[in-house]
Formats: sequence, C-alpha cells, structure tokens
Amino acid sequence: MKKITLLKAFIYIALTVLVIICFVPFYMMIVNATRSNSEILQGFTLIPGSAILDNYQTLISYMDVWRGFTNSLIVAVSVTVLNAYFSALTAFALVVYEFKWKNIIFVSFLVMMMVPGQLGLLGLYDLSEALGMLDSYWPLIIPAIAAPFTVFFFRQYLITTMHTSILEAGRIDGATELHMFHRIVLPLLMPAIATMGIFTFIGSWNNYITPLVILRSPELFTLPVMMGALRGSPVAMNLGAMYLGIAISVVPIMIAFLFLSRYIISSITAGAIKG
Repeated sequence: MKKITLLKAFIYIALTVLVIICFVPFYMMIVNATRSNSEILQGFTLIPGSAILDNYQTLISYMDVWRGFTNSLIVAVSVTVLNAYFSALTAFALVVYEFKWKNIIFVSFLVMMMVPGQLGLLGLYDLSEALGMLDSYWPLIIPAIAAPFTVFFFRQYLITTMHTSILEAGRIDGATELHMFHRIVLPLLMPAIATMGIFTFIGSWNNYITPLVILRSPELFTLPVMMGALRGSPVAMNLGAMYLGIAISVVPIMIAFLFLSRYIISSITAGAIKG
C-alpha cells in the first residue's frame, strides 16, 4: 500500500510540474500584453502591468484586429464543420458499402496523407483564378472538405465501434441510408469528430500561407495574415502590443480545445454507460 501511495504521489507531482511548465508560456504572454515596451525589456515578472489599454490603442491604430478575428472565425468554423461532416460521410461509405475499386480509393487516401499540402498551393491558386474565386474565402474552405487523414481516422474508428447489425436493423425498420447516418453513425462518431475538430480548427485558425496567397483585400485578411503584416510596421517595435495581438489570436484556440476536450470525455463516458 505504501508503494502504491508513493507512486500516486509521484504521478501527481509530475503532472503538476508538467501543467506548470505548459502554463508558464501562456501566463508570460498575458503578463507581457499588459506591460509597456520598456518594462518588457527590463525582464520578466509575474506581476501584470498597467499598459494594456495603451497597447490595445497602439494595436488597433494599425490593424482592425476584431475584423481579422471575425474573418478567421468564419473560415475556421466553416472548415471544421464541413470537414467533419463530409469526412464522416466518406468514412461511412468506405466501411459499410462494397463497391468497385474500394480498396484502391482507400489506398489513394493513404498516399495523399503523405503529400504536403503546400505542394498543391500553386495549383490551388491557378484553379481559383480560373474559377474567379480569388480574393474570397471559398478556396480556403472548399479544399478542406477533402481531408484524407480525417477520413482515415473516422474509418478506423467506425471499424472498431460500429456493428453492421445496427444498420441492418435500421434497414428492416425502413430507415433510409442518410437517416441512419445522421441518427446512428454521427452520434457514434462524436468522440472522433471532437478529437479531429480540435486539430482541424487549430490548423485552419493558424493557417498563414494559403490566405496570404489567395486573399488580396485587407478587409478579408485573417488574423494570422494581419499579424504577419505588422512585422514591417511601427507596431513591431512595441512588444506589448505584439504580445496583446498574439494573446487575442490564441484565445479562441484555447476555448475550442477546452470545450471539445470536455466533450470528448463526456462522449466516451456516455458510450461506456450505454455499452
């Protein structure tokens, strides 16, 4: 019993240390967002400053931070929702149905997982220009619907959690395929959707290179593009304003992670009770 108690104590101490290590950079960012440039250059302190309003005024004088925040939110939410829905639909088809070249299609998904997305950036630009979609959000949203890794992840999850007998019972009761997908498959996939939703949202929110290439109008710029444009402006000399801009851009990611993490745990617990 003493060995078990000591082991638990060691685990709790180690986890506490890891939490502190992970939390310190975020706390430093928030504290520096409240300090003036001269205070930041003097060194780090745990005590917040009083220059947050001055930093905010400096930041918004060179960029419409909330416009960029809204633009990023529109793109990230659209990408996350469409990616999850159509990837789940594709995975459902690959698991449930038998059709010609099914294995070849699945292998093509595996191959596409190994191809860096940046390689298709030039082709995406040319296609968007030919279709007249440059300087719009469509080239940022539509390609995200085809996500090979998300399809692969959902397929493997369905193989391990879904029994075909449930679908057969639904067909006997007269349920359509789409009805079974929405009422049976999607609820089963919710933990997987929440997991991939975190990575999809974060990846879309932090996406810099694609909006930089596709978007031309400043009022359409996402927050990472706006923050990148500050490097050549006088704001870059004000470290407090830069820290504040970074803090504003990080807040949605933290909220999304916290919300979806709780949802994953609740979904798994609900599934265990049902089982």
